Amino acid sequence: MTPTVRQMLRGKPVVHAVRPGDTVYEALLLMANQNIGAVLVRSGEQIDGILSERDYARKVILLGKTSKETFVSEIMTTEVISVEPGWTADQCMALMTQRRVRHLPVVDQGQLVGIISIGDVVRAVVDAQQFTITSLESYIASGR
Repeated sequence: MTPTVRQMLRGKPVVHAVRPGDTVYEALLLMANQNIGAVLVRSGEQIDGILSERDYARKVILLGKTSKETFVSEIMTTEVISVEPGWTADQCMALMTQRRVRHLPVVDQGQLVGIISIGDVVRAVVDAQQFTITSLESYIASGR
């Protein structure tokens, strides 16, 4: 069984966010400073969208816009796909692959509790597989 989203969120207490009226430059600066590939866009407690490096590349640079003059609300992805803490890493990986997204906000009973990335999901799956391999090797070596 692969780990759950709840388990993947351990050690990730902070969710970084910007406001729709912030400039793309401000959002990119936050992403660079925090070494993350996306930020949520929020008005208070509400999730308005998500802004990723992909949004920037496709909707600013390739269209000849500038990050200091473009607002987050102009380029953010408004269809935000989220998961719940009980989802497994396998379920998240399938959803991320199907919907072609790299970040999933985690919502529990209507409240944002975190965000996971494709890196978190892959790491969880690999760790679970490594645990299974190690367990099987120990079982075989014990001669049972």
